[in-house]
Amino acid sequence: MAPRPAWKGYLKLSLVTCAIELTNVVTHAEKVSFRILNRKTGNTVKRIYVDAETGKPLEEGDEIKGYEVEDGEFIHIEEDEIEAVQIESSHTMSLDGFVDKSSIRQIYLDTPYYVSPADKVSEEAFAVIRDAMAGKKMAGLARIVLYQRERPVVIEPLGKGMVLTTLRYDNTVRQPDSVFGDIKPVKT
Repeated sequence: MAPRPAWKGYLKLSLVTCAIELTNVVTHAEKVSFRILNRKTGNTVKRIYVDAETGKPLEEGDEIKGYEVEDGEFIHIEEDEIEAVQIESSHTMSLDGFVDKSSIRQIYLDTPYYVSPADKVSEEAFAVIRDAMAGKKMAGLARIVLYQRERPVVIEPLGKGMVLTTLRYDNTVRQPDSVFGDIKPVKT
């Protein structure tokens, strides 16, 4: 059975557009997962929200999300407020530019996905985009909304398909000097 796509949409380069699917490179099919059970009865257990101060369980619907602005001080955020600011997915990914893949530092590479044409009609346009990048030995840069977050991505040819890798934002990556700065040079 073919794996289920993680995302479906369109890849656009100038006037060429094709329907594509993204499939996770990493599979979790072999991953072993455990459930928490009641040792005495063997039944599964469920988690209950408990007020940290009173120790009393919350009733269904009494929980709310909060953003901590200072130690112990929270701004309450309602679900409809979160929904109002969520990025809407256009399901179209436009290639904005091209780079030599080796110019992207490895620490910025995040999650890889295989890119394939979504249908027979898209195969020719897909091949045109893929082969153009392969011929120039370049990777495409784009943005995509995945799981309600806009992500920068790099796309490169891989055999008959392509691979898309999400990129980490600069403000989420520790720079080497912040970790290695105190290491003294040693003569070897």
